[in-house]
Amino acid sequence: MKRLFVAVALILFFPAFLFAREDRTVDVIESVSKSIVNIKTEEWSKDAGEGKSRDILKRIFGEDEEGEAETVENIGSGVVLDPRGIVVTNEHLVAKAITIRVKFTNRQEFDATVMAADAELDIALLKIQSDRTDFPFLRIGRKKPVRVGEKAIVIGNPYGLSSTVTTGVISALGRNLRINNRVYVNLIQTDAAINPGSSGGALLDGEGDLLGIVTAIYEEGKGIGFAIPIEDVASMLSEFSDTGAKRGILGVFFERRKDEKGSYLYVTEVIQGSPAERYGIRVGDRIIELNKKRIREGMKIHTALMRPRDSAANQIKIMRGSETLTVYVTSIDIAGYLPLPLDERLLRLRLSDIQGYMKLKFRVREKNGVIVTKVYKGGIGDRYGLRQGDVILKVNNQDVENATQIRTLLAEALRTNYILFQVNRNNEVFFVPIKLDSLL
Repeated sequence: MKRLFVAVALILFFPAFLFAREDRTVDVIESVSKSIVNIKTEEWSKDAGEGKSRDILKRIFGEDEEGEAETVENIGSGVVLDPRGIVVTNEHLVAKAITIRVKFTNRQEFDATVMAADAELDIALLKIQSDRTDFPFLRIGRKKPVRVGEKAIVIGNPYGLSSTVTTGVISALGRNLRINNRVYVNLIQTDAAINPGSSGGALLDGEGDLLGIVTAIYEEGKGIGFAIPIEDVASMLSEFSDTGAKRGILGVFFERRKDEKGSYLYVTEVIQGSPAERYGIRVGDRIIELNKKRIREGMKIHTALMRPRDSAANQIKIMRGSETLTVYVTSIDIAGYLPLPLDERLLRLRLSDIQGYMKLKFRVREKNGVIVTKVYKGGIGDRYGLRQGDVILKVNNQDVENATQIRTLLAEALRTNYILFQVNRNNEVFFVPIKLDSLL
């Protein structure tokens, strides 16, 4: 009789236990969904980017039979991490954006601008354009390590369907892979369904703690998705949210390459007057090691170079032909350097105030902004399609008044790895988003 009573009791109470677990998941979703936003961006063309801007501009200004250029709309997700309206999303979503709109579950919409971008991590921080300090947000506070097999909840906006929830488990940790020509390292893998538009959404545990930011899907296999660990996001947030970026500049542009011995950074340009030039680094050098670690395809170069070290300098090993060299670079030297003047030394442009001879020469009617008076062949400005006579009206949505001010704005933009120019050419206004991922 006692055994029968115990069996009946288990049958009666077991369903209640299941519902309690289900209700907890529902509660978690209800509590965090207000902090997950829909992000909508516009760009001139889905193929816009370095080396392709000329073709886009030809279409804009009737120099091609295709006629006017069209804007392309992208959708994704984001997570509010600060009540002041700081949102984390994927860098690939905003890398070429000319406008960014953030929409909450209550249908409120706001414009947003890029605070910082890191293509190596595929993380971007956005700032909602509002004076509010009471936006719903998620805290970064989980203490225990992520474990394979634990419950995973993904909330995002796949295909624009806001607040879509999927569940699963953590399938693996520390994944390194290449997707769509982008290298990802140390990702969290989950079988919770992730679809286009989920990028930038939240990966949560069963208690609602933020584990990561959704970043990619694996097209070759169904039920496989990935997220950036929240530790990487937290590090970037602390760097940019209050005091602005502190990333230093060595002063080289590079290409990632591979040979039979492995990956390396090929130096394509050395900025005049930079620490790199003073250290003797030259065009054609191959950077093969940083702090005694071999350069890997997905290595976070900028992060590694700026990480505090016990010793006074970062150690960079270089191959020059068959010769091996070692350069010791101090973080202080890098942190205090800017390639001034930024227009000429960094962007390889010459900018002038709208006045006098230059105003007459280029027949400029605008009162505010700066004129592009020279474009150096092969430089960033040239590669992105800027021309003599262009008038730059805004930098990162801030009005430009004169050449002195634009250099200040460029210095701020440089620290965030994101520059968006609004340009007037022959009374046609367009945007030029510039990425500086290859600058070290």
